[in-house]
Amino acid sequence: MRVIAPLAAAPDATVPIPGSKSLTNRALVLAALADGTTHLSNALFSDDTVVMVESLRRLGVRMEVDPAAQTISVHGGGGTIPAASAELFVGGAGTAARFLTALVALGRGEYRIDGNARMRDRPMKDLLDALAALGVSIRAPGGTLPLVVAAHGLRGGRTVVRGEVSSQFVSALLMAAPYASGDVEIVVEGALTAAPYVAMTLEVMAAFGVTVDRPADRSQEEGLNHFRVRAGQRYRARAYAVEPDASSAAYFLAAAAITGGRVTVRRLSARSVQGDVRFIDVLERMGCAVERGDDAVTVQGPASLRGVDVDLNAMSDQTMTLAAIAPFAEGPTRIRGVAHIRHQESDRLAATAAELRRLGQEVEMLDDGLVIVPRPVRPAVVETYRDHRIAMAFAIAGLRAPGIAIADPECETKTFPDFFERLEALSQSVP
Repeated sequence: MRVIAPLAAAPDATVPIPGSKSLTNRALVLAALADGTTHLSNALFSDDTVVMVESLRRLGVRMEVDPAAQTISVHGGGGTIPAASAELFVGGAGTAARFLTALVALGRGEYRIDGNARMRDRPMKDLLDALAALGVSIRAPGGTLPLVVAAHGLRGGRTVVRGEVSSQFVSALLMAAPYASGDVEIVVEGALTAAPYVAMTLEVMAAFGVTVDRPADRSQEEGLNHFRVRAGQRYRARAYAVEPDASSAAYFLAAAAITGGRVTVRRLSARSVQGDVRFIDVLERMGCAVERGDDAVTVQGPASLRGVDVDLNAMSDQTMTLAAIAPFAEGPTRIRGVAHIRHQESDRLAATAAELRRLGQEVEMLDDGLVIVPRPVRPAVVETYRDHRIAMAFAIAGLRAPGIAIADPECETKTFPDFFERLEALSQSVP
């Protein structure tokens, strides 16, 4: 258990944020497929990225890793999977589970992928069906992990994947597609949840030299429902600097919002490829002053926050962050568009509602979100459900309200191993 000490006064701080998990894991996959050696800087070293590194090594990919320097050098296989068989354990890492399943389809041999109990419960079937349409043989009796891919390369063709379950399915297919034997057409059926993560995948693929065609389709304004990847393209090795993690930065920007303080995150632009950077727009609607620089974002908290009604589908990881600061706003806050987070590291809607009620809040759980009516925050030990985002979000509430403790703080190692040390450093920035 970790007790969170409220700040004695509003902070004025520049907070260093580790590299993005989403960008690190995408860059690792593309680097493993590229021609030549890729050098990643500001790479994140956390449970989810270490799982990816270890899995790629089991697949025969050579790497030099320096956690202290936050660098990884990856010797790409030119579109091949060196190992003819491997046992991969992804823990609770959804990105690793989905990305690796598509990646090993490019190999020649059998690859078994498994995860922890929660990961075994998380959806995989839509991805497995989409890969089967491209000629991949997968044994997965439960439609999820554990599974075995009997790989003999990826053929081209057309495949359809539902969009409302996880954007990671689409990203996994896209990243493997250039090495198929023919062009790959991917059609997303229904609304694409967390669409900015697919846009991020396209940006990283472009940075490594692969272009994706998006046939005109007016049914989705952003054109993220129909993709064509031409065969014969190859990823090119490069030096790639990983941006600070926008999802992680949001906790500290939210801390500024509820304390009336000022927090800056450097090397993160409001034009970032990471969709969660848009959380600053939500904070601005709540009354914060936001500075959007070319190489930094700053949030100054107001004297009083306002409740908001907001669709967080495009940045659903911030559901818990917004929920944790909603008790300090004037008026209710409604969060919409996040039904899919019931199937992540925990049932995040149910878990968030339960912990808000533990803090004395009035909460209505909707099919796709929450309505939070602020009430006086009472002391409590917050349960985390082994979910890193619940632990980190509710820790922010403890900077304002006394008596809040986190029952299982160690789960934050999934994406932000020294989160609580950096949180404590905020107290040293009080003027």
